[in-house]
Amino acid sequence: MRRAVLIRSLFNVRPVLAGIGGALIVMALPPCASPGRAETMSSALARAYAGNPDMNQQRAGVRATDENLPRATSAWRPTANANAQFGYSDFAASATGAPLNRQIGRIVQSIATAPGTLGLTVTQNLFNANRTLNGVRQAESNIFGARETLRDTEQNVLLGGATAYMNVLRDTAILDLRKNNIIVLQEQLRQTVDRFTIGDVTRTDVAQAESSLASGRSAYFTAEAILKTSIADYRQVIGVEPTRLEPARTIESLLPHVLGVAVQLALAEHPEVQAALHAVDAAALQVKLVEGELYPTVNVVGNVQQYYNNVDNNRAIPGEHLFNAAIVGQLTIPIYEGGEVYARVRQAKETLGQARLQADLQRDSVRAAVVSSWGQLDTARAVIQSSKAAVKSNEIALDSIRQEAEVGQRTTFDILFQQQQLLNARVVLVSAQRDRVVASYAVMAAIGRLSAANLNLAVTEYDPTVHFDQVKDKWIGLRTPDGR
Repeated sequence: MRRAVLIRSLFNVRPVLAGIGGALIVMALPPCASPGRAETMSSALARAYAGNPDMNQQRAGVRATDENLPRATSAWRPTANANAQFGYSDFAASATGAPLNRQIGRIVQSIATAPGTLGLTVTQNLFNANRTLNGVRQAESNIFGARETLRDTEQNVLLGGATAYMNVLRDTAILDLRKNNIIVLQEQLRQTVDRFTIGDVTRTDVAQAESSLASGRSAYFTAEAILKTSIADYRQVIGVEPTRLEPARTIESLLPHVLGVAVQLALAEHPEVQAALHAVDAAALQVKLVEGELYPTVNVVGNVQQYYNNVDNNRAIPGEHLFNAAIVGQLTIPIYEGGEVYARVRQAKETLGQARLQADLQRDSVRAAVVSSWGQLDTARAVIQSSKAAVKSNEIALDSIRQEAEVGQRTTFDILFQQQQLLNARVVLVSAQRDRVVASYAVMAAIGRLSAANLNLAVTEYDPTVHFDQVKDKWIGLRTPDGR
């Protein structure tokens, strides 16, 4: 059985308890749920911020991107390689000096040894046309872009959480209105049948009442299915089943007072715009990186070799050890690479142009989102005002029609029609109240300021710089730091 827990009001509006269904709003619980501490919008969003899988995977992606910086800075450091070689050698020579395998002459010397070599080579780059510096700068741009993408994900998750929260409240309210409407229609049908029995109304009136009741039940089942879908969406975003949801307020107090200011803030602060600008920087540095391959490279190479039981074609002396050490400067000048490098330079320049166009596209997209969400918020305000007036007028009309029907001036159809009008007005009011709250969060997200910090959520904020500081100067190590 479905249980219902009464809450004060879903939308902080004083409920009206007259007529069809009243405005007695309840929060339906899943069959396995039990009443507990009431959930607020802030606590629900805090759950989403801390445990949403989309948030966590994006945070992991930022941490992975952080490792690009130590990869880039490694080109400033020396590289060292050790080598070793051990084996078996059987040296034999004839009296005439001819090799034994030619079967000429007699053998005068045959020595079996185990030659070996140990070596160490260290290479330090001195000049590579600033490819290392540009690589470091590109890694930093990509890291900053990943952080902006994380901030955009945070906005989307919080907006999705607020939307899911309000959808459950709205659909619960509508379901309750539909349920109470059935109760009223059942009573209306009973009264109509009684009046038909005594001859006050015709069979047509009874059929109309029966039809209205059947339609009301159909609408109830549809509303129930919609609520189940909203509960599933809530579980996906927030991470838990909804139980008792407290009233939710708009966040219009956090928004700019005029649309122009909102647009300016969005163009300056929205994470999608900032991420696109960082992508432009990274693409520009990629051009310099590829162009650097056309310039000379200067390295210093140090080499140390130790030979054991050295054997050559002229002599083979077991136990002979040789040591060799050298340090040399190495200059590499590219002359022609078949045109491959030139093609990649042109390709990188085209990618840079694409990134700049993408940044312009993001600005236009953000501007459109701000204007659209701002318009939705204004519309929701207006609809709420008109819906309140419509509810009040329909309540008065229904009461008057009922009184007129008692004296034979109105029919059963008139009563049923007016009841439906009142129900529709209340449904529109509930939906508009939900739309106003969601639109306020949408405007905040469109501006680029929908964050746990600005909403003052009771959570420990994720700081991506913690992991960055842990790995940016690491020279060695396989374990990932716990910078989460």
